[in-house]
Amino acid sequence: MAEEAVLGFLEKNEEISDSGQFAADRGIDHQELTNIIKRLSGFRFVDAQDIKRERWVLTEEGKTYAAAGSPEMQVFNAIPPPGISLEELQRKLDPSVFKIGCSQAKKNQWVEMGKQLVTRKVDNVEDKVKDLLNRVQDGEAIDPKELDALKRRKLIAPQTWKGYSIRKGPNYAPKRKIFATDLTRDNLLRFEEMPTNNFVESSFWNFDALFQPQQHPARDSHDTFFLQVPSTTKTLPEDYVERVKGVHESGGYGSRGYGYEWKREEANKNLLRTHTTAVSSRMLYLLGQQKNFTPKKYFSIDRVFRNEAVDRTHLAEFHQIEGLVCDRGLSLGDLIGVLNNFFLRLGMSKLKFKPAYNPYTEPSMEIFSYHEGLKKWVEIGNSGMFRPEMLRPMGLPEDVRVIAWGLSLERPTMILYGVDNIRDLFGHKVDLSLIKKNPLCRLGME
Repeated sequence: MAEEAVLGFLEKNEEISDSGQFAADRGIDHQELTNIIKRLSGFRFVDAQDIKRERWVLTEEGKTYAAAGSPEMQVFNAIPPPGISLEELQRKLDPSVFKIGCSQAKKNQWVEMGKQLVTRKVDNVEDKVKDLLNRVQDGEAIDPKELDALKRRKLIAPQTWKGYSIRKGPNYAPKRKIFATDLTRDNLLRFEEMPTNNFVESSFWNFDALFQPQQHPARDSHDTFFLQVPSTTKTLPEDYVERVKGVHESGGYGSRGYGYEWKREEANKNLLRTHTTAVSSRMLYLLGQQKNFTPKKYFSIDRVFRNEAVDRTHLAEFHQIEGLVCDRGLSLGDLIGVLNNFFLRLGMSKLKFKPAYNPYTEPSMEIFSYHEGLKKWVEIGNSGMFRPEMLRPMGLPEDVRVIAWGLSLERPTMILYGVDNIRDLFGHKVDLSLIKKNPLCRLGME
Protein backbone atom coordinates (compact mmCIF):
# COMPACT_ATOMS: atom_id res chain seq x y z
CA MET A 1 0.00 0.00 0.00
CA ALA A 2 1.02 3.60 -0.56
CA GLU A 3 1.11 4.43 3.17
CA GLU A 4 3.51 1.58 3.88
CA ALA A 5 5.64 2.69 0.92
CA VAL A 6 5.99 6.22 2.37
CA LEU A 7 6.73 5.13 5.94
CA GLY A 8 9.04 2.34 4.80
CA PHE A 9 11.05 4.69 2.58
CA LEU A 10 11.48 7.24 5.39
CA GLU A 11 12.69 4.50 7.72
CA LYS A 12 15.88 4.23 5.65
CA ASN A 13 15.98 7.64 4.00
CA GLU A 14 15.95 11.20 5.29
CA GLU A 15 13.47 12.69 2.84
CA ILE A 16 11.06 12.13 -0.03
CA SER A 17 12.00 15.22 -2.01
CA ASP A 18 9.21 15.06 -4.59
CA SER A 19 5.91 13.24 -4.08
CA GLY A 20 5.20 13.33 -7.82
CA GLN A 21 8.40 11.51 -8.69
CA PHE A 22 7.91 9.11 -5.77
CA ALA A 23 4.42 8.24 -7.04
CA ALA A 24 5.59 7.82 -10.65
CA ASP A 25 8.50 5.54 -9.68
CA ARG A 26 6.15 3.20 -7.77
CA GLY A 27 3.10 3.32 -10.00
CA ILE A 28 0.99 5.07 -7.35
CA ASP A 29 -1.75 7.54 -8.26
CA HIS A 30 -0.49 10.92 -7.08
CA GLN A 31 -3.90 12.04 -5.81
CA GLU A 32 -4.11 8.92 -3.67
CA LEU A 33 -0.59 9.59 -2.36
CA THR A 34 -1.53 13.21 -1.60
CA ASN A 35 -4.47 12.08 0.55
CA ILE A 36 -2.22 9.66 2.44
CA ILE A 37 0.41 12.36 3.04
CA LYS A 38 -2.28 14.68 4.45
CA ARG A 39 -3.50 11.95 6.77
CA LEU A 40 0.02 11.10 7.98
CA SER A 41 0.75 14.80 8.43
CA GLY A 42 -2.39 15.19 10.53
CA PHE A 43 -1.18 12.42 12.82
CA ARG A 44 2.29 14.08 12.77
CA PHE A 45 3.87 10.88 11.42
CA VAL A 46 5.41 13.06 8.72
CA ASP A 47 6.13 16.74 8.18
CA ALA A 48 5.16 17.82 4.68
CA GLN A 49 6.20 20.94 2.78
CA ASP A 50 4.31 22.18 -0.27
CA ILE A 51 5.91 21.97 -3.71
CA LYS A 52 4.43 23.97 -6.58
CA ARG A 53 5.51 23.86 -10.22
CA GLU A 54 4.09 25.87 -13.08
CA ARG A 55 3.74 24.12 -16.43
CA TRP A 56 1.95 24.68 -19.72
CA VAL A 57 -0.86 22.39 -20.86
CA LEU A 58 -2.88 22.32 -24.07
CA THR A 59 -6.34 23.83 -24.12
CA GLU A 60 -9.13 21.81 -25.75
CA GLU A 61 -8.56 23.77 -28.95
CA GLY A 62 -4.83 23.11 -28.68
CA LYS A 63 -5.42 19.36 -28.26
CA THR A 64 -7.54 19.35 -31.43
CA TYR A 65 -4.81 21.03 -33.47
CA ALA A 66 -2.10 18.80 -31.98
CA ALA A 67 -3.98 15.82 -33.41
CA ALA A 68 -5.42 17.16 -36.68
CA GLY A 69 -2.95 19.92 -37.53
CA SER A 70 -3.15 23.69 -37.17
CA PRO A 71 -5.97 25.59 -38.94
CA GLU A 72 -3.49 27.13 -41.40
CA MET A 73 -2.14 23.68 -42.28
CA GLN A 74 -5.65 22.33 -42.76
CA VAL A 75 -6.43 25.23 -45.10
CA PHE A 76 -3.21 24.68 -47.05
CA ASN A 77 -3.88 20.96 -47.43
CA ALA A 78 -7.44 21.65 -48.62
CA ILE A 79 -6.21 23.71 -51.58
CA PRO A 80 -5.45 21.59 -54.69
CA PRO A 81 -2.53 22.64 -56.96
CA PRO A 82 -4.81 24.35 -59.52
CA GLY A 83 -6.50 26.37 -56.75
CA ILE A 84 -10.03 26.42 -55.37
CA SER A 85 -12.88 28.87 -55.09
CA LEU A 86 -13.38 30.57 -51.75
CA GLU A 87 -16.90 29.16 -51.48
CA GLU A 88 -15.77 25.59 -52.13
CA LEU A 89 -12.86 25.92 -49.70
CA GLN A 90 -15.27 27.16 -47.05
CA ARG A 91 -17.52 24.14 -47.60
CA LYS A 92 -14.60 21.73 -47.08
CA LEU A 93 -13.62 23.07 -43.68
CA ASP A 94 -15.08 23.65 -40.22
CA PRO A 95 -16.16 27.33 -39.96
CA SER A 96 -13.71 28.15 -37.14
CA VAL A 97 -10.85 26.35 -38.91
CA PHE A 98 -11.65 28.18 -42.17
CA LYS A 99 -11.69 31.62 -40.56
CA ILE A 100 -8.55 31.20 -38.43
CA GLY A 101 -6.70 29.10 -41.02
CA CYS A 102 -7.20 31.55 -43.92
CA SER A 103 -5.96 34.42 -41.77
CA GLN A 104 -2.86 32.56 -40.54
CA ALA A 105 -2.05 30.99 -43.92
CA LYS A 106 -2.21 34.41 -45.58
CA LYS A 107 -0.06 35.90 -42.78
CA ASN A 108 2.51 33.12 -43.33
CA GLN A 109 2.44 33.85 -47.10
CA TRP A 110 1.43 30.28 -47.80
CA VAL A 111 -1.61 31.18 -49.95
CA GLU A 112 -2.92 33.83 -52.29
CA MET A 113 -6.46 34.91 -51.47
CA GLY A 114 -7.90 36.07 -54.79
CA LYS A 115 -11.45 37.29 -55.33
CA GLN A 116 -12.40 34.21 -57.33
CA LEU A 117 -9.66 31.74 -56.53
CA VAL A 118 -7.50 30.70 -53.59
CA THR A 119 -4.11 29.27 -54.61
CA ARG A 120 -0.92 28.03 -52.96
CA LYS A 121 2.09 30.36 -53.07
CA VAL A 122 4.55 27.62 -52.04
CA ASP A 123 4.74 23.90 -52.74
CA ASN A 124 5.47 22.64 -49.22
CA VAL A 125 5.08 24.01 -45.70
CA GLU A 126 5.92 22.80 -42.21
CA ASP A 127 3.26 22.74 -39.51
CA LYS A 128 5.31 24.33 -36.72
CA VAL A 129 2.23 24.95 -34.57
CA LYS A 130 1.34 21.24 -34.45
CA ASP A 131 4.96 20.38 -33.71
CA LEU A 132 5.15 22.93 -30.87
CA LEU A 133 1.87 21.72 -29.38
CA ASN A 134 3.10 18.13 -29.32
CA ARG A 135 6.36 19.21 -27.72
CA VAL A 136 4.44 21.08 -25.02
CA GLN A 137 2.31 17.99 -24.47
CA ASP A 138 5.47 15.89 -24.06
CA GLY A 139 6.90 18.32 -21.49
CA GLU A 140 9.81 19.49 -23.66
CA ALA A 141 11.46 22.90 -23.23
CA ILE A 142 10.09 25.51 -25.65
CA ASP A 143 11.47 28.90 -26.64
CA PRO A 144 9.65 31.62 -24.63
CA LYS A 145 8.74 33.55 -27.81
CA GLU A 146 7.07 30.49 -29.29
CA LEU A 147 5.24 29.80 -26.02
CA ASP A 148 4.00 33.36 -26.04
CA ALA A 149 2.66 32.94 -29.57
CA LEU A 150 0.75 29.80 -28.58
CA LYS A 151 -0.55 31.57 -25.48
CA ARG A 152 -1.85 34.53 -27.52
CA ARG A 153 -3.74 32.08 -29.72
CA LYS A 154 -5.16 30.45 -26.55
CA LEU A 155 -3.79 27.06 -27.52
CA ILE A 156 -1.98 26.59 -24.20
CA ALA A 157 -2.73 27.59 -20.62
CA PRO A 158 -0.68 27.64 -17.40
CA GLN A 159 -1.30 24.92 -14.82
CA THR A 160 0.02 24.71 -11.26
CA TRP A 161 1.13 21.25 -10.15
CA LYS A 162 1.04 20.71 -6.40
CA GLY A 163 2.96 18.11 -4.48
CA TYR A 164 5.00 17.66 -1.29
CA SER A 165 8.43 17.02 0.10
CA ILE A 166 8.20 14.78 3.17
CA ARG A 167 10.35 14.13 6.24
CA LYS A 168 9.78 12.18 9.45
CA GLY A 169 7.45 13.91 11.91
CA PRO A 170 7.62 13.87 15.73
CA ASN A 171 5.27 10.84 15.88
CA TYR A 172 6.98 8.89 13.10
CA ALA A 173 6.89 5.09 13.22
CA PRO A 174 7.55 2.53 10.46
CA LYS A 175 3.92 1.49 10.75
CA ARG A 176 0.99 3.67 11.75
CA LYS A 177 -1.12 2.55 14.65
CA ILE A 178 -4.77 2.63 13.65
CA PHE A 179 -6.52 5.17 15.85
CA ALA A 180 -10.17 5.02 16.78
CA THR A 181 -11.36 6.75 13.63
CA ASP A 182 -13.12 3.58 12.49
CA LEU A 183 -16.18 2.77 14.56
CA THR A 184 -16.31 -0.61 16.24
CA ARG A 185 -19.11 -2.41 18.01
CA ASP A 186 -17.37 -1.82 21.36
CA ASN A 187 -17.19 1.93 20.68
CA LEU A 188 -20.91 2.09 20.08
CA LEU A 189 -21.84 -0.03 23.09
CA ARG A 190 -20.29 2.60 25.40
CA PHE A 191 -22.50 5.38 24.00
CA GLU A 192 -26.13 5.56 23.00
CA GLU A 193 -26.88 7.31 19.70
CA MET A 194 -29.51 10.03 19.92
CA PRO A 195 -32.30 10.15 17.30
CA THR A 196 -31.52 13.18 15.15
CA ASN A 197 -33.89 12.61 12.24
CA ASN A 198 -35.70 15.94 12.73
CA PHE A 199 -34.08 18.89 10.96
CA VAL A 200 -37.12 21.01 11.86
CA GLU A 201 -37.33 21.82 15.57
CA SER A 202 -39.36 24.11 17.78
CA SER A 203 -37.76 27.14 19.40
CA PHE A 204 -38.71 25.62 22.74
CA TRP A 205 -36.42 22.59 22.43
CA ASN A 206 -33.77 24.48 20.43
CA PHE A 207 -33.57 27.50 22.77
CA ASP A 208 -35.95 27.73 25.73
CA ALA A 209 -35.30 24.28 27.22
CA LEU A 210 -31.59 25.18 27.11
CA PHE A 211 -32.18 28.27 29.29
CA GLN A 212 -31.48 30.57 26.35
CA PRO A 213 -33.43 33.84 26.79
CA GLN A 214 -35.94 34.84 24.16
CA GLN A 215 -34.09 38.13 23.58
CA HIS A 216 -30.81 36.34 22.79
CA PRO A 217 -29.33 37.56 19.44
CA ALA A 218 -28.86 33.97 18.22
CA ARG A 219 -32.66 33.68 18.05
CA ASP A 220 -32.86 36.56 15.58
CA SER A 221 -33.73 35.80 11.95
CA HIS A 222 -30.24 36.98 10.99
CA ASP A 223 -28.82 33.91 12.72
CA THR A 224 -31.66 31.39 12.42
CA PHE A 225 -33.75 29.98 9.56
CA PHE A 226 -37.40 30.19 10.70
CA LEU A 227 -40.09 28.20 8.88
CA GLN A 228 -43.12 29.75 7.24
CA VAL A 229 -45.06 26.48 6.85
CA PRO A 230 -45.62 25.01 9.39
CA SER A 231 -44.65 28.10 11.35
CA THR A 232 -45.37 26.71 14.85
CA THR A 233 -45.24 23.44 16.76
CA LYS A 234 -48.44 21.69 17.82
CA THR A 235 -47.52 19.91 21.05
CA LEU A 236 -45.16 20.48 23.98
CA PRO A 237 -45.12 18.86 27.47
CA GLU A 238 -47.20 21.48 29.31
CA ASP A 239 -46.01 20.82 32.87
CA TYR A 240 -42.39 21.05 31.74
CA VAL A 241 -43.14 24.20 29.72
CA GLU A 242 -44.46 25.84 32.89
CA ARG A 243 -41.28 24.96 34.81
CA VAL A 244 -39.11 26.35 32.01
CA LYS A 245 -41.22 29.51 31.93
CA GLY A 246 -40.81 29.92 35.67
CA VAL A 247 -37.01 29.57 35.68
CA HIS A 248 -36.73 32.06 32.80
CA GLU A 249 -38.91 34.66 34.50
CA SER A 250 -38.11 34.21 38.20
CA GLY A 251 -35.19 31.82 38.46
CA GLY A 252 -34.80 28.96 40.90
CA TYR A 253 -32.21 26.32 41.84
CA GLY A 254 -29.88 29.10 42.99
CA SER A 255 -30.55 31.35 39.98
CA ARG A 256 -32.33 34.71 39.70
CA GLY A 257 -33.51 33.91 36.16
CA TYR A 258 -33.73 36.59 33.49
CA GLY A 259 -36.57 38.69 34.91
CA TYR A 260 -38.59 39.13 31.71
CA GLU A 261 -42.03 38.07 30.51
CA TRP A 262 -41.58 34.71 28.80
CA LYS A 263 -43.81 34.34 25.72
CA ARG A 264 -45.26 31.02 24.60
CA GLU A 265 -45.64 32.23 21.01
CA GLU A 266 -41.86 32.64 20.74
CA ALA A 267 -41.26 29.12 22.04
CA ASN A 268 -43.75 27.68 19.54
CA LYS A 269 -41.91 28.98 16.44
CA ASN A 270 -40.49 26.31 14.14
CA LEU A 271 -36.97 26.56 12.74
CA LEU A 272 -34.17 24.61 11.14
CA ARG A 273 -32.25 23.45 14.19
CA THR A 274 -29.12 25.49 14.87
CA HIS A 275 -27.47 22.71 16.88
CA THR A 276 -28.07 19.08 17.75
CA THR A 277 -28.16 20.17 21.40
CA ALA A 278 -31.89 20.52 20.75
CA VAL A 279 -31.96 16.72 20.59
CA SER A 280 -29.85 16.52 23.76
CA SER A 281 -32.44 18.60 25.60
CA ARG A 282 -35.18 16.16 24.56
CA MET A 283 -33.12 13.13 25.66
CA LEU A 284 -32.23 14.64 29.05
CA TYR A 285 -35.88 15.55 29.64
CA LEU A 286 -36.87 11.90 29.00
CA LEU A 287 -34.07 10.77 31.32
CA GLY A 288 -35.44 13.09 33.99
CA GLN A 289 -38.85 11.39 33.82
CA GLN A 290 -37.42 8.06 35.03
CA LYS A 291 -38.22 7.04 38.60
CA ASN A 292 -34.69 5.76 39.16
CA PHE A 293 -31.90 7.75 37.56
CA THR A 294 -29.56 5.82 35.24
CA PRO A 295 -26.21 7.33 34.11
CA LYS A 296 -26.04 7.78 30.33
CA LYS A 297 -23.56 8.56 27.58
CA TYR A 298 -25.13 9.97 24.43
CA PHE A 299 -23.74 10.94 21.03
CA SER A 300 -25.02 12.08 17.64
CA ILE A 301 -23.67 13.16 14.25
CA ASP A 302 -26.06 15.07 11.99
CA ARG A 303 -26.86 18.22 10.05
CA VAL A 304 -27.42 21.68 11.55
CA PHE A 305 -28.18 25.05 9.97
CA ARG A 306 -26.94 28.59 10.65
CA ASN A 307 -27.93 31.75 8.79
CA GLU A 308 -24.41 33.13 8.40
CA ALA A 309 -22.00 34.27 5.69
CA VAL A 310 -20.15 31.53 3.82
CA ASP A 311 -16.34 31.66 3.75
CA ARG A 312 -13.33 29.31 3.89
CA THR A 313 -14.26 27.97 7.34
CA HIS A 314 -18.05 28.60 7.55
CA LEU A 315 -21.10 27.17 5.79
CA ALA A 316 -24.81 27.84 6.23
CA GLU A 317 -25.26 24.10 6.86
CA PHE A 318 -22.77 21.66 8.27
CA HIS A 319 -22.52 18.55 10.42
CA GLN A 320 -22.23 18.61 14.20
CA ILE A 321 -20.81 15.94 16.46
CA GLU A 322 -22.58 16.05 19.81
CA GLY A 323 -21.60 14.15 22.91
CA LEU A 324 -22.64 14.23 26.55
CA VAL A 325 -22.13 12.26 29.74
CA CYS A 326 -24.79 12.37 32.45
CA ASP A 327 -23.77 11.03 35.86
CA ARG A 328 -23.41 11.92 39.49
CA GLY A 329 -20.49 14.07 40.67
CA LEU A 330 -18.93 14.97 37.30
CA SER A 331 -16.53 17.93 37.12
CA LEU A 332 -14.85 20.23 34.59
CA GLY A 333 -11.75 18.03 34.87
CA ASP A 334 -13.76 15.10 33.53
CA LEU A 335 -14.79 17.19 30.51
CA ILE A 336 -11.21 18.32 29.74
CA GLY A 337 -9.98 14.74 30.04
CA VAL A 338 -12.66 13.41 27.68
CA LEU A 339 -11.94 16.10 25.07
CA ASN A 340 -8.16 15.60 25.20
CA ASN A 341 -8.57 11.86 24.79
CA PHE A 342 -11.16 12.27 22.02
CA PHE A 343 -9.01 14.54 19.85
CA LEU A 344 -5.79 12.67 20.55
CA ARG A 345 -7.41 9.57 19.09
CA LEU A 346 -8.15 11.64 15.96
CA GLY A 347 -4.48 12.63 15.72
CA MET A 348 -4.90 16.18 17.06
CA SER A 349 -2.67 16.82 20.04
CA LYS A 350 -2.46 20.63 19.81
CA LEU A 351 -5.53 21.79 21.74
CA LYS A 352 -6.41 24.98 23.58
CA PHE A 353 -9.41 25.66 25.80
CA LYS A 354 -10.75 29.19 26.10
CA PRO A 355 -13.34 30.32 28.68
CA ALA A 356 -16.60 31.20 26.96
CA TYR A 357 -20.23 32.04 27.63
CA ASN A 358 -23.18 29.81 26.77
CA PRO A 359 -26.67 30.34 28.22
CA TYR A 360 -26.98 26.63 29.00
CA THR A 361 -23.49 25.74 30.29
CA GLU A 362 -21.41 27.06 33.19
CA PRO A 363 -18.47 26.84 33.07
CA SER A 364 -18.15 26.91 29.26
CA MET A 365 -15.12 26.40 27.03
CA GLU A 366 -14.40 26.94 23.35
CA ILE A 367 -12.07 24.29 21.86
CA PHE A 368 -9.28 25.31 19.47
CA SER A 369 -6.87 23.15 17.46
CA TYR A 370 -3.84 24.27 15.47
CA HIS A 371 -4.37 24.03 11.69
CA GLU A 372 -1.06 23.24 9.99
CA GLY A 373 -2.42 24.33 6.60
CA LEU A 374 -3.80 27.68 7.69
CA LYS A 375 -0.97 28.12 10.22
CA LYS A 376 -3.32 29.34 12.92
CA TRP A 377 -5.56 28.16 15.76
CA VAL A 378 -9.06 27.31 14.54
CA GLU A 379 -12.15 26.95 16.72
CA ILE A 380 -13.48 23.41 16.33
CA GLY A 381 -16.13 23.17 19.00
CA ASN A 382 -17.82 24.29 22.17
CA SER A 383 -18.24 22.55 25.49
CA GLY A 384 -19.28 22.96 29.08
CA MET A 385 -21.33 21.68 32.01
CA PHE A 386 -25.09 22.07 31.67
CA ARG A 387 -26.52 24.60 34.13
CA PRO A 388 -28.88 23.65 36.99
CA GLU A 389 -31.45 26.06 35.46
CA MET A 390 -31.59 23.66 32.50
CA LEU A 391 -31.31 20.30 34.29
CA ARG A 392 -33.47 20.72 37.40
CA PRO A 393 -36.72 21.64 35.56
CA MET A 394 -36.27 18.40 33.61
CA GLY A 395 -36.53 16.44 36.86
CA LEU A 396 -32.91 15.26 37.10
CA PRO A 397 -31.59 14.77 40.69
CA GLU A 398 -29.62 17.61 42.28
CA ASP A 399 -26.31 15.71 42.38
CA VAL A 400 -26.47 14.77 38.68
CA ARG A 401 -24.07 16.69 36.41
CA VAL A 402 -23.87 16.69 32.64
CA ILE A 403 -20.70 17.40 30.67
CA ALA A 404 -21.28 18.08 26.98
CA TRP A 405 -19.50 19.11 23.82
CA GLY A 406 -20.52 20.06 20.31
CA LEU A 407 -18.05 19.91 17.44
CA SER A 408 -18.34 20.56 13.74
CA LEU A 409 -17.46 17.50 11.68
CA GLU A 410 -15.93 19.51 8.85
CA ARG A 411 -13.39 21.60 10.79
CA PRO A 412 -11.59 18.73 12.56
CA THR A 413 -11.54 16.94 9.20
CA MET A 414 -9.93 20.03 7.63
CA ILE A 415 -7.25 20.05 10.33
CA LEU A 416 -6.65 16.30 10.15
CA TYR A 417 -6.21 16.24 6.37
CA GLY A 418 -4.76 19.72 5.82
CA VAL A 419 -7.77 21.07 3.87
CA ASP A 420 -7.89 24.88 3.91
CA ASN A 421 -11.38 25.44 2.45
CA ILE A 422 -14.50 23.87 3.97
CA ARG A 423 -16.21 23.97 0.56
CA ASP A 424 -13.76 21.30 -0.64
CA LEU A 425 -15.41 18.90 1.84
CA PHE A 426 -19.09 19.75 1.74
CA GLY A 427 -21.40 21.52 -0.67
CA HIS A 428 -21.93 21.84 -4.41
CA LYS A 429 -18.24 22.54 -5.14
CA VAL A 430 -16.90 19.36 -3.54
CA ASP A 431 -14.58 17.21 -5.65
CA LEU A 432 -16.42 13.89 -5.94
CA SER A 433 -13.21 12.11 -6.91
CA LEU A 434 -11.99 12.56 -3.31
CA ILE A 435 -15.03 10.64 -2.09
CA LYS A 436 -14.47 7.87 -4.62
CA LYS A 437 -10.76 7.47 -3.86
CA ASN A 438 -10.81 7.62 -0.05
CA PRO A 439 -11.58 4.50 2.02
CA LEU A 440 -14.90 3.97 3.76
CA CYS A 441 -15.21 3.86 7.53
CA ARG A 442 -16.02 0.23 8.18
CA LEU A 443 -18.02 -0.89 11.19
CA GLY A 444 -16.48 -3.91 12.90
CA MET A 445 -19.26 -6.19 14.12
CA GLU A 446 -17.20 -9.05 15.55
